[in-house]
Amino acid sequence: MSRVGKKPIEIPAGVTVTAHNNTITVKGPKGELTRSFNPDIEIKIEDNIISVSRPSDAKAHRALHGTTRAILANMVEGVSKGFEKRLELIGVGYRAQKQGNKLVLNVGYSHPVEIVPEAGLEIEVPANTKITVKGTDKERVGALAANIRDVRPPEPYKGKGIRYEGEYVRRKEGKTGK
Repeated sequence: MSRVGKKPIEIPAGVTVTAHNNTITVKGPKGELTRSFNPDIEIKIEDNIISVSRPSDAKAHRALHGTTRAILANMVEGVSKGFEKRLELIGVGYRAQKQGNKLVLNVGYSHPVEIVPEAGLEIEVPANTKITVKGTDKERVGALAANIRDVRPPEPYKGKGIRYEGEYVRRKEGKTGK
């Protein structure tokens, strides 16, 4: 039995969960998320608790069981608390700034790089070397943070680039001259 899949999900106060066939809609103080799930996996909503069960021990059903439960738990957490990813810029002259809704990055290219977040996501720049991505959908927050990091990933020699807060970058030794 899936250890993740058999754990029940508690619905916090202020969050409503509705199911229509296998399309689940979660509404909360931060927003609303809707997602369709595989019809083989059974999702029950009773007494502010969501439980997920599978019809058989087939490999595909075992894989979907824990995944479905984890996605549902992230939906509930997203509309109640929200998710955020923090990035930091390391390098001389590297800076980020917000112009209206878009993020403008100066990271050593001949031109500034502009990133416009899609609806439902928010970018904050608390300092010119720090970026925070916030939203209700964990998958979309992580994808936007990864796209920002891909503009200039950290390099192993000087460690310059955009990295997640607290990310460890393995350093290499430079060339040795004779």
